[in-house]
Amino acid sequence: MPGGRLTPKQEKFACGYVETNNASEAYRRAYDVGEATKPETIWSRACELLKNSKVAARVDGLHAEARERTMVTVESLTKELEEARKLGKKTDQSSAMTSATMGKAKLHGLLVEKTESKLEVTHDLDAATETLAAVLAARDARK
Repeated sequence: MPGGRLTPKQEKFACGYVETNNASEAYRRAYDVGEATKPETIWSRACELLKNSKVAARVDGLHAEARERTMVTVESLTKELEEARKLGKKTDQSSAMTSATMGKAKLHGLLVEKTESKLEVTHDLDAATETLAAVLAARDARK
């Protein structure tokens, strides 16, 4: 492994582990595992991979990236919306302020848009009975 890089299968294992938080499942995804392979064997090999310093470092790095993406998304959007709200206030644009405030409320789950849908159900038993009778008659005619 030149430069200390992971093999493609080790990389796939690390990504699978971060995705599923299950070493055995990640091993199954990354390596050719036959149906006859015992679960204990899969678990043992998965544990060995997690003990490998390069694989463990990659898993840690992937976890850190995932945490950063999650935190930055909520925090950065909140900051941007707050900046837009302040700019709207500074420039006397109340619609921009309102829009930014509503965006923050939605982002933090404080506001949920509701939609109304109407469904009208009618019962035409005579038509349904006629249709059923026609289907049964056609079936009987084929016999």
